[in-house]
Amino acid sequence: MKYTSLNQFLSEAKNVLAKGPLAMVFAEDAVEVDTTIRHHLGAGFSQVLLFASEGIVVSAELEATIHRIPYETPTVELLVDAVNKVIAAAPGLWMYYCYNAEYLFHPFCETRNIREMLAFHTEERRDAVLSYVVDLYADDLNSFPNAVSLDRAHLDKSGYYALGRPDVANHNYPKERQLDFFGGLRWRFEEHIPVPRRKIDRIALFRAKPGLVLRPDFTFSDEEYNTYACPWHHNITTAIVSFRTAKALRSNAGSRFDIVDFKWHNSTAFDWHSQQLMDLGLMEPGQWF
Repeated sequence: MKYTSLNQFLSEAKNVLAKGPLAMVFAEDAVEVDTTIRHHLGAGFSQVLLFASEGIVVSAELEATIHRIPYETPTVELLVDAVNKVIAAAPGLWMYYCYNAEYLFHPFCETRNIREMLAFHTEERRDAVLSYVVDLYADDLNSFPNAVSLDRAHLDKSGYYALGRPDVANHNYPKERQLDFFGGLRWRFEEHIPVPRRKIDRIALFRAKPGLVLRPDFTFSDEEYNTYACPWHHNITTAIVSFRTAKALRSNAGSRFDIVDFKWHNSTAFDWHSQQLMDLGLMEPGQWF
């Protein structure tokens, strides 16, 4: 169904916000919008909201299954504002957000859907899931100048690291159970990436509650939401495999002509399977076996 604005959706679609989990897809351009929607419907999300400008075309088959909200090319500020409005309108609902050409993977997603994972995570008294945004890129930029190819997708198999997240309110001591994660194209081509955008962690899957606010750095006002695990054991984490950084590096004039290839000795073909991400340490099953 199409809406004229986010406010109209929030006022008229109470039934949509009554059952989760809910996925919000923000389309920055027309690249792989259909596959992004199809992937998240297949993952088990009950509802998918597409935030997209009028010029972005979605197949009629998918258009009938989603809720489309007109949105100009989303800046971080516009995305955060939209997510926070949905949070305020649907307390208690599990929800997720991503951009187009990004695909969520969770442990054992080939045989277990996102609802099953969230039911287990809820039983562990957790209200948020840490996601690592793992950069994907085509292996041949001559054949795929925008760096996007699902069939020829590659990722870095090493080069990821974490640093303690400083608490500015407590003399910059590291925050408990919080880390800043780095790696992928944002690390290898960091000279083209603004410092605040170099992290690859995102709390993209969470349960809304009154007063919860998403911040521009993709962390939340409730610090427990920003932790990678509970105090007593490891928890599930997820991965968002994403062409977004590769697309940006290929479209921005400042980086396009400096990069002739994204492949290096630590590149490997992505097989679109959760086991590969777990084997590479990019996703954690926690206590869920």
